[in-house]
Amino acid sequence: MTDPHPTDLEDLASRGDVEGLLVLLEERCDLDDWETLRRLRDRCRDAVASGRQLWPVAAHAEYRIALEADPAEAAAVVSEASGRFSIGPLAEVVASVHDWAALAPHLPDGPIRALVAYERVARGEDLRHDRTIDTTVYDLPLALQPWEPAYPVATYERHRGIFAPPSNLPALRPVLLPFEEARLVGDPLTTDALEELTRPWTTESNGRADTVAVAGDALDAIAALGVVEAEVSHISARQALEVMAWTAASSGAHGRRRGMAAGRFHAWWAMASLLGLADDWPVDPHELGEAVEQLAFFAWDVPEGVPGWRFRLAVVDPERGLAWAARADDRRGDT
Repeated sequence: MTDPHPTDLEDLASRGDVEGLLVLLEERCDLDDWETLRRLRDRCRDAVASGRQLWPVAAHAEYRIALEADPAEAAAVVSEASGRFSIGPLAEVVASVHDWAALAPHLPDGPIRALVAYERVARGEDLRHDRTIDTTVYDLPLALQPWEPAYPVATYERHRGIFAPPSNLPALRPVLLPFEEARLVGDPLTTDALEELTRPWTTESNGRADTVAVAGDALDAIAALGVVEAEVSHISARQALEVMAWTAASSGAHGRRRGMAAGRFHAWWAMASLLGLADDWPVDPHELGEAVEQLAFFAWDVPEGVPGWRFRLAVVDPERGLAWAARADDRRGDT
């Protein structure tokens, strides 16, 4: 296959030929011709200013460079691009295919370098030795803690991302919810932290979220959401972290995926809020790890739940006699 003449690219862009540009994009990827792919990206970006809607082509070109190019090329596009319309955040995409040693020499100092580093940490890499990473981006350790789970990270392919949810959760069992209403407790910091887990679902998509805090147990909290029938199962703190991180990393039906580094951060923030430690952020990792064992966590749902994006969690602090329940739903086509 011969290299395209510059006028071929110019002609396709000037005509707004999305199909032709995508064919050219695939050809250049197959040839590892990242220079032409960058020119294609730039030309499609410029075309938007003149009313030609070629931003999907530009976004896909950036995505494919981040996914398939060598570490230097991939790191460069991640540093330059916003990734706003990509299948997933480019920091997560590039971290899914290259380790830190390959990427680090090509990433400039600053937030993007830190985001890529934290995505590698979410995949299990220990980067505590690297003093060039700005940890203030998330204020989290640069290595997974012994009490953390193996997070359910994304897999990226040419034309899709695979965001498999946690798969090791126990089966739910029917329970009898209390008829007497529990006393609601004002705890806006914690309820907001739990709702933040699904913020892209509710602000960028069609989702709805509800969270309550009560004086009582998990069933009291679930019933306080207006639920009359439920199925519940106890889960471990690690499983709860896994569920919260996966949820916070996700996009819902139409939102923008935040990535597992952000998912891990929001899960830690929610845990710290549940334990009354958020005012001391950044929290001591060992203290948080010991404290989470004081809480009891429950997965739950309603019988024959509506398909789509769902988040259900209940948490109990036995020492304080408090419980929280959260639910969120998002479906394609909702209005």
